Amino acid sequence: MTDGKRDWLAVGAGAIRLSSGVSFLVAPKAASTLWGSDPDDNPTASLLLRSMGYRDALVGALLLRAGLRGDDASGWFLASGGADLADLVGGIANHDRLPRRAQTVGNAGAVVGVVVGVGGALLSRRRASAGASDPAPDLRSAAAVGPPSAPRPRRRRGR
Repeated sequence: MTDGKRDWLAVGAGAIRLSSGVSFLVAPKAASTLWGSDPDDNPTASLLLRSMGYRDALVGALLLRAGLRGDDASGWFLASGGADLADLVGGIANHDRLPRRAQTVGNAGAVVGVVVGVGGALLSRRRASAGASDPAPDLRSAAAVGPPSAPRPRRRRGR
Protein backbone atom coordinates (compact mmCIF):
# COMPACT_ATOMS: atom_id res chain seq x y z
CA MET A 1 0.00 0.00 0.00
CA THR A 2 1.57 3.27 -1.06
CA ASP A 3 1.05 5.95 1.54
CA GLY A 4 3.39 8.57 0.14
CA LYS A 5 5.85 8.35 3.05
CA ARG A 6 9.19 6.76 2.34
CA ASP A 7 10.59 4.02 4.54
CA TRP A 8 14.16 5.26 4.90
CA LEU A 9 15.43 2.10 6.60
CA ALA A 10 14.22 0.07 3.61
CA VAL A 11 15.74 2.61 1.22
CA GLY A 12 19.12 2.45 2.97
CA ALA A 13 19.20 -1.33 3.42
CA GLY A 14 17.99 -1.86 -0.15
CA ALA A 15 20.59 0.50 -1.61
CA ILE A 16 23.40 -1.21 0.32
CA ARG A 17 22.27 -4.70 -0.72
CA LEU A 18 21.74 -3.61 -4.34
CA SER A 19 25.21 -2.02 -4.56
CA SER A 20 26.78 -5.09 -2.94
CA GLY A 21 25.03 -7.34 -5.43
CA VAL A 22 26.10 -5.23 -8.39
CA SER A 23 29.70 -5.26 -7.12
CA PHE A 24 29.67 -9.08 -7.07
CA LEU A 25 28.34 -9.09 -10.64
CA VAL A 26 30.67 -6.45 -12.08
CA ALA A 27 33.88 -7.18 -10.17
CA PRO A 28 33.55 -10.45 -8.23
CA LYS A 29 37.26 -10.69 -7.37
CA ALA A 30 37.41 -7.16 -5.96
CA ALA A 31 34.19 -7.68 -4.01
CA SER A 32 35.49 -10.96 -2.65
CA THR A 33 38.66 -9.22 -1.46
CA LEU A 34 36.59 -6.52 0.24
CA TRP A 35 34.67 -9.19 2.19
CA GLY A 36 37.90 -10.85 3.28
CA SER A 37 38.28 -13.77 0.89
CA ASP A 38 41.33 -14.61 -1.14
CA PRO A 39 40.18 -14.28 -4.76
CA ASP A 40 41.43 -16.93 -7.11
CA ASP A 41 40.52 -18.15 -10.57
CA ASN A 42 38.35 -20.96 -9.25
CA PRO A 43 35.34 -21.14 -11.62
CA THR A 44 33.09 -22.53 -8.89
CA ALA A 45 33.90 -19.60 -6.59
CA SER A 46 33.23 -17.16 -9.43
CA LEU A 47 29.87 -18.83 -10.14
CA LEU A 48 28.87 -18.65 -6.48
CA LEU A 49 29.95 -15.01 -6.17
CA ARG A 50 27.90 -14.07 -9.21
CA SER A 51 24.91 -16.04 -7.87
CA MET A 52 25.17 -14.05 -4.63
CA GLY A 53 25.37 -10.92 -6.77
CA TYR A 54 22.13 -11.71 -8.62
CA ARG A 55 20.40 -12.56 -5.35
CA ASP A 56 21.58 -9.44 -3.56
CA ALA A 57 20.86 -7.13 -6.50
CA LEU A 58 17.32 -8.48 -6.87
CA VAL A 59 16.44 -8.41 -3.17
CA GLY A 60 18.12 -5.02 -2.75
CA ALA A 61 16.31 -3.48 -5.71
CA LEU A 62 12.92 -4.69 -4.51
CA LEU A 63 13.60 -3.58 -0.93
CA LEU A 64 14.71 -0.19 -2.23
CA ARG A 65 11.58 0.08 -4.41
CA ALA A 66 9.28 -0.77 -1.51
CA GLY A 67 11.02 1.83 0.66
CA LEU A 68 10.80 4.56 -1.96
CA ARG A 69 7.11 3.87 -2.58
CA GLY A 70 6.25 3.65 1.10
CA ASP A 71 4.98 0.08 0.67
CA ASP A 72 5.12 -2.58 3.37
CA ALA A 73 8.71 -3.80 3.01
CA SER A 74 8.55 -6.47 5.72
CA GLY A 75 8.69 -9.37 3.24
CA TRP A 76 11.74 -7.94 1.49
CA PHE A 77 13.44 -7.29 4.83
CA LEU A 78 12.87 -10.95 5.71
CA ALA A 79 14.24 -12.04 2.32
CA SER A 80 17.31 -9.89 2.94
CA GLY A 81 17.79 -11.24 6.47
CA GLY A 82 17.23 -14.79 5.22
CA ALA A 83 19.94 -14.37 2.60
CA ASP A 84 22.33 -13.19 5.29
CA LEU A 85 21.32 -16.06 7.56
CA ALA A 86 22.19 -18.50 4.77
CA ASP A 87 25.56 -16.76 4.36
CA LEU A 88 26.15 -16.95 8.12
CA VAL A 89 25.35 -20.68 8.25
CA GLY A 90 27.72 -21.24 5.32
CA GLY A 91 30.39 -19.15 7.02
CA ILE A 92 30.07 -21.09 10.27
CA ALA A 93 30.14 -24.44 8.45
CA ASN A 94 33.36 -23.43 6.68
CA HIS A 95 34.87 -21.39 9.51
CA ASP A 96 38.15 -23.33 9.69
CA ARG A 97 38.66 -23.17 5.93
CA LEU A 98 38.17 -19.40 5.61
CA PRO A 99 40.93 -16.79 5.90
CA ARG A 100 40.90 -14.96 9.23
CA ARG A 101 39.55 -11.73 7.70
CA ALA A 102 36.68 -13.60 6.02
CA GLN A 103 35.83 -15.25 9.33
CA THR A 104 35.41 -11.90 11.04
CA VAL A 105 34.24 -9.54 8.29
CA GLY A 106 32.01 -12.02 6.47
CA ASN A 107 30.34 -13.50 9.53
CA ALA A 108 29.99 -10.16 11.32
CA GLY A 109 28.43 -8.65 8.21
CA ALA A 110 26.01 -11.55 8.00
CA VAL A 111 25.01 -11.13 11.66
CA VAL A 112 24.36 -7.41 11.10
CA GLY A 113 22.33 -8.29 8.00
CA VAL A 114 20.16 -10.76 9.92
CA VAL A 115 19.53 -8.19 12.68
CA VAL A 116 18.66 -5.47 10.14
CA GLY A 117 16.43 -7.90 8.24
CA VAL A 118 14.43 -9.04 11.25
CA GLY A 119 14.34 -5.59 12.87
CA GLY A 120 13.41 -3.92 9.60
CA ALA A 121 10.61 -6.43 9.02
CA LEU A 122 9.17 -5.74 12.46
CA LEU A 123 9.40 -1.97 12.04
CA SER A 124 7.97 -2.10 8.52
CA ARG A 125 5.05 -4.28 9.65
CA ARG A 126 4.36 -1.91 12.55
CA ARG A 127 4.51 1.05 10.18
CA ALA A 128 2.13 -0.62 7.72
CA SER A 129 -0.30 -1.52 10.51
CA ALA A 130 -0.26 2.03 11.86
CA GLY A 131 -0.90 3.42 8.38
CA ALA A 132 -3.79 1.04 7.75
CA SER A 133 -5.53 1.97 10.98
CA ASP A 134 -5.08 5.72 10.49
CA PRO A 135 -8.58 7.14 10.01
CA ALA A 136 -7.29 10.37 8.46
CA PRO A 137 -7.63 10.34 4.67
CA ASP A 138 -4.61 10.90 2.50
CA LEU A 139 -5.32 14.28 0.93
CA ARG A 140 -2.92 13.72 -1.96
CA SER A 141 -4.90 10.64 -3.00
CA ALA A 142 -8.16 12.51 -2.72
CA ALA A 143 -6.81 15.36 -4.83
CA ALA A 144 -5.65 12.93 -7.50
CA VAL A 145 -9.09 11.35 -7.69
CA GLY A 146 -10.93 14.65 -7.68
CA PRO A 147 -14.09 15.80 -5.98
CA PRO A 148 -17.18 13.64 -5.72
CA SER A 149 -19.24 13.61 -8.90
CA ALA A 150 -22.62 14.22 -7.26
CA PRO A 151 -24.27 17.30 -8.75
CA ARG A 152 -24.84 20.28 -6.52
CA PRO A 153 -28.42 21.41 -6.02
CA ARG A 154 -29.21 24.64 -7.87
CA ARG A 155 -30.80 27.53 -6.11
CA ARG A 156 -33.83 29.03 -7.69
CA ARG A 157 -33.93 32.75 -8.16
CA GLY A 158 -36.84 34.91 -7.34
CA ARG A 159 -38.71 32.74 -4.93
